[in-house]
Amino acid sequence: MNIKKICCIGAGYVGGPTMAVIAQKCPHIEVTVVDINSSRIDAWNSNDLSQLPVFEPGLDKIIKDTRGKNLYFSTEVEKAIDEAQMIFISVNTPTKTYGKGKGMAADLKYIELCARQIASVSKNNKIVVEKSTLPVRTASAIKSILDNTGNDVKFQILSNPEFLAEGTAVNDLLSPDRVLIGGDNSPEGQQAIRSLVDIYANWVPKELILTTNVWSSELSKLTANAFLAQRVSSINAMSEICEKTGAEISEVARAIGMDSRIGPKFLKASVGFGGSCFQKDILNLVYIAKSYGLDEVANYWEQVVIMNEHQKQRFSDNIVQTLYNTVSGKKIAFLGWAFKKDTNDTRESAAIKVADNLLNEQAEITVYDPKVSKERIYADLDYLNTRTEEENKRLLKVTNDPYLACKDSHGIAILTEWDEFVTYNWDKIYKEMQKPAFIFDGRGVLDKNHLEKIGFIYYNIGSGTD
Repeated sequence: MNIKKICCIGAGYVGGPTMAVIAQKCPHIEVTVVDINSSRIDAWNSNDLSQLPVFEPGLDKIIKDTRGKNLYFSTEVEKAIDEAQMIFISVNTPTKTYGKGKGMAADLKYIELCARQIASVSKNNKIVVEKSTLPVRTASAIKSILDNTGNDVKFQILSNPEFLAEGTAVNDLLSPDRVLIGGDNSPEGQQAIRSLVDIYANWVPKELILTTNVWSSELSKLTANAFLAQRVSSINAMSEICEKTGAEISEVARAIGMDSRIGPKFLKASVGFGGSCFQKDILNLVYIAKSYGLDEVANYWEQVVIMNEHQKQRFSDNIVQTLYNTVSGKKIAFLGWAFKKDTNDTRESAAIKVADNLLNEQAEITVYDPKVSKERIYADLDYLNTRTEEENKRLLKVTNDPYLACKDSHGIAILTEWDEFVTYNWDKIYKEMQKPAFIFDGRGVLDKNHLEKIGFIYYNIGSGTD
């Protein structure tokens, strides 16, 4: 099928950037991104490109080049579905908070709603592409809904998981390690696969476009995230041993990273991983394993998440212990709230858990993050239901001035590895802090020797005590 019109349902972190790049690289294809959230669509259509709902380096330029030419953002969902030949589903698949599988299984209600809407609107044959991260065999459920509508419309289901790292998503889309497309082995399924291959082939070398059956494609996404998260938890587990033995985790990571069988990536000890995918996908994998009675497999992967939660707890416990076993009434400055630099995404950010722990100890926290809004920070805390909204606002303040955040604080916690933190006037910050002045570098971005010369007492994860 020669694709001329694409619709993407979901204008979030995956849908927006992915469709923008497709529109840029395929000017012959009309791409419409739809969402029922009108404020989000308004933000995508804003003339002020700094107000895009997703912050990714380079994304604003691509939006500027394509929006209104062959890229459109709209709330007219049914119209876009009806006109499109290929429909990408890129909606949220959060972990269930209720019922069977609570806390582990993916909540597929939004996926099902999309499938039912596609089924009810479609008048001609369409290719439906799973872009959201989904459990294995979700495609069969989508196909069952689509094939039983009675509209006599034929659908082909493809799996095309994203492998984007937030902060580098645009580059990941422009120069991917690989593009994975899973589909049916039938002639119709293979034709659908070729249609999607032809789109990516406009800028991706053919040898980097892998085709599989749909189940392998779905499972490959979960497996990739599980393996990456496993590396983070593994190096964080070793960081705790380093602190007890006098070893330096940075030196250990460098030594093992030079082994060609291991490699250096994802071996940076930190306060823990966050983001929309790692924890959710591992818990999804755990649930799948348990549902098939594979308890040993489930326990193995669940330990990756347990280790990650332990690292966050250990970091906040260390702040309390270092500040003479009490932070009650003490000001702690948080530099960073996003789960990683170069993104405004806060999902599963370590900062949320560390803040919650310290607020439980009656600490007074002031947060600075260059890209995360005050409203988002309070929403993250309120979602935990640990305390009332009024208590959160009383104990935690948000500022757009990092120096004001640090002023009169007893300690500073680095929760995101923003590059700008390295450039601060740390002499000035030290002079305006309570003494002794502590820095808890949860991302290992600052210069320990420089800060200790100034007078700071500096703690970095994985640094042993001599």
